[in-house]
Amino acid sequence: MTEGTTTAAAEADDSMTRLEQEGEIAADYLEGLLDIADLDGDIDMDVEADRASVSIISDTSSRDLQKLVGREGEVLEALQELTRLAVHRETGDRSRLMLDIAGHRAKKREELSRLGAKAASKVKSSGEPVKLDPMTPFERKVVHDAVKAAGLRSESEGEEPQRFVVVLPA
Repeated sequence: MTEGTTTAAAEADDSMTRLEQEGEIAADYLEGLLDIADLDGDIDMDVEADRASVSIISDTSSRDLQKLVGREGEVLEALQELTRLAVHRETGDRSRLMLDIAGHRAKKREELSRLGAKAASKVKSSGEPVKLDPMTPFERKVVHDAVKAAGLRSESEGEEPQRFVVVLPA
């Protein structure tokens, strides 16, 4: 093994440790939040695609956790930002942590993947670009990935919060 390979492996270990630390900090923060709100939920931590991923799940009424999701995920987005700030406060590093509550983001990811694949199919058959409705950065990323998987390319256009995806012909 060369020195560069050893360094890369060490950096990967450090990165994994850093992401696991982010997950631990986020889990502690979210457990405190659940206690304050008197809500039941289990916290699941993982590392996906070079980012910490934390999910709050519940065996009991998911209606309680829906309060933490809010209309169209607005509360979830706010909680994710607060959790990222809590991680930043502890580590001093900017976090890209992803938060999911009651499977909301996972369901949204499936819907957006289907939307991206459908738009790609439409572009392939018509040869014309397709513009989608404005989306959050997370939503656009999922659509871009689905379009890429379909063998096409896409771009984001516009200014926040009206930024949208355009699926382009090959």
